[in-house]
Amino acid sequence: MPKLNKGFVQVYTGNGKGKTTAAIGLAIRAAGFGLKTYIAQFMKEFPYNELNSLLKLSEWITVEQFGGDEFVYKKELPGKEDIDKAKRGLKSATEKMLSGEYDIIILDEACVSVYFKLISTGDLLKILEMKPTNVEIVITGRYCPDEIIEKADLVTEMKEVKHYYEKGILSRRGIES
Repeated sequence: MPKLNKGFVQVYTGNGKGKTTAAIGLAIRAAGFGLKTYIAQFMKEFPYNELNSLLKLSEWITVEQFGGDEFVYKKELPGKEDIDKAKRGLKSATEKMLSGEYDIIILDEACVSVYFKLISTGDLLKILEMKPTNVEIVITGRYCPDEIIEKADLVTEMKEVKHYYEKGILSRRGIES
């Protein structure tokens, strides 16, 4: 199986659509080359349809979800259970990263998890410090901390210019969910 000689740290951030989609696209492209990806999704318990598609690539792509985002819509602080789920997600991602089994680790919505204090910037920095040379890490989410941007090798900011949500169009199955 091919392996990466050098893995980098990528960040997809900003208020526009496409951060998770870009990360999943990278995972699919990597699978086509025979690389294995582990995706830890934070603040996502909804059965998004990309999970159905990724099941077909389960030999190369593993996805685990760690916590929901109901507290955001309820305008509450996250509870202990939400924090514990996020911490389990970081632990799992770290174990997978160090296992030698995965070439790419995607921490989906990790930046938002920092923003809502489910995990800390320090937690993410520790993972980056432990990153094996041949593992690529992708971190997604709005509100990326400056310290993570500084450590990253590639940073892409998705900027919303126009969105049909502004016209009252809600999430559409197969497009946004």
